[in-house]
Amino acid sequence: MTKLRGLRWWIIGMIAAATVINYIDRTSLAIMWPDISKEMDITKEQYATIVSAFMIAYAIGQALSGKLFDWVGTRVGFVLSIVVWSLSCALLSVARGVASFSFFRGMLGLSEAGNWPGGVKASAEWFPVSERALAAGIFNAGASLGAVISAPLIATLYLLVGWKATFILIGLLGIIWVVPWWILSRAEPEQHPWITPEEREYILSGQKVGVPTQVETRVPSWGELLTYRKSWSLIVGRFFLDPVWWLFVNWLPIYLADQFKFDVKQIGFFAWVPYLGAAIGSIVGGWWSGHKIRQGWSVNKARKWAIAIGGIMMVPAFVLIAFADSPLVAVILMAFLLAGYQVTMNNILTLPTDFFSGKSVGSLAGMGGMSAVFGVLVFSTWLIPVLSEASYVPVFLMGAMLVPVGTLGLFLLSGTIERARLHKK
Repeated sequence: MTKLRGLRWWIIGMIAAATVINYIDRTSLAIMWPDISKEMDITKEQYATIVSAFMIAYAIGQALSGKLFDWVGTRVGFVLSIVVWSLSCALLSVARGVASFSFFRGMLGLSEAGNWPGGVKASAEWFPVSERALAAGIFNAGASLGAVISAPLIATLYLLVGWKATFILIGLLGIIWVVPWWILSRAEPEQHPWITPEEREYILSGQKVGVPTQVETRVPSWGELLTYRKSWSLIVGRFFLDPVWWLFVNWLPIYLADQFKFDVKQIGFFAWVPYLGAAIGSIVGGWWSGHKIRQGWSVNKARKWAIAIGGIMMVPAFVLIAFADSPLVAVILMAFLLAGYQVTMNNILTLPTDFFSGKSVGSLAGMGGMSAVFGVLVFSTWLIPVLSEASYVPVFLMGAMLVPVGTLGLFLLSGTIERARLHKK
């Protein structure tokens, strides 16, 4: 039977492509919102209501999808997630006001949430410990690449066919993705017919070094996972740090429209720049910690240094953006900031695979994602219409404060980043 060399990279590449589609669908509303809001006479406060519907559903989806992926596996889990979110995106074309936009965006959030627990679980299944941060960096770079692509793509489609047809066209992308994914992801590494024996051995041997047998065989419940300080380090860290990313995802186009009076065409020209920095940070941050582990650093040292370096990049960038007086300066600083964010976040995303194994990974990743959404609702949804009423300076200074709080909380609660020893039963 024909073997496919580097099969694990094909798998993570497909998940990165799904993440690109995820972000094209997710950011489409914000990019077109300045004109949609005028057509439908919807205020910034009502926009926050629509964003809240997405984020609340996203929080629920994070928790449910973690269990879903642990139950049905990554192959079926991704199919279910992307089909539902693609249909939800297309149905935005028939939205007629705040209520219908909120409903369809809620469905989008519920289903899109599965991408990250699924990606983390696939990284644990298909990669040895030393490559997991890089794998996370690759699929998470899809978020940045999707945001880079979405601004000019959505603006161009909007100018050509209008906002309703744009939602339908981008909704079709996910349906097309399902076909190659179903063919490629037919089994896990142990049973996949296309994997070479050498790659199978490399993956499996790199996953189990130093792992106690009981960790592999017993699956902690949600309740038991919450009894570990290591679980809470992920929950607390993501609560404070994820709002940094969503501040830009949900509000960058609105910031450019409010601060610099941009229209949809100008937003499409500028809004992709910050995410190019994020894409670079994704790959570099994931590669760097894995490189240090291969050089002999402990997982604990490599992960914590990467997380800290990203934080050091973010804080001064936030302060400088607060007082930027030109759109070009602002988006370049944002690119540097989001590069640092992704260096930090790609190493945080590996923590469920560092702390636990097997069917606990998706569950803990989903719990971390659910916590992240609550943080996003507070800091990047509900507070921003109030803080930005007179100026965006308070918004960016708030972001500068979130970074050290989240990083310190994560470090204090995690202890040494290593595999947790399960409580005896």
